[in-house]
Amino acid sequence: MGTTHFSGPLAVGSGKIEAITAGKTLTSRDNGKVFILSDAASGDITLPPVATNVGFECKVICGFAITSASALISAEGDNIEGALMVASTVVDVDAADKLNFIQTAENIGDWVSVISDGTYWYADGRALTTGGITATG
Repeated sequence: MGTTHFSGPLAVGSGKIEAITAGKTLTSRDNGKVFILSDAASGDITLPPVATNVGFECKVICGFAITSASALISAEGDNIEGALMVASTVVDVDAADKLNFIQTAENIGDWVSVISDGTYWYADGRALTTGGITATG
């Protein structure tokens, strides 16, 4: 085997995964990231404005047994559409403004993802336990 030489800074990992331990408001620079709720009281994550973020997508994964509900929130409200699979049941997401990870019902590994078309946030997600993720608004 030969020797490998690097010139300049070496970046390890893509910076695509970010641990969330307190509330966060996303910007266009967060496009494509995966957020892990990593603390008992991780807080809410607010999406950027839908109209100016066409193609923006992100995923939120529950990575900790949370002690207070955490949510993925639309900045404008009532523009999250799609479906979630919660405990083998399809849950309609219809004009919602929040996708909620519910304390005591969440499971490590539950997740939601959203993508913007400039009008709506289209949601998909999975939760193991009944009521683990809800859509409200």
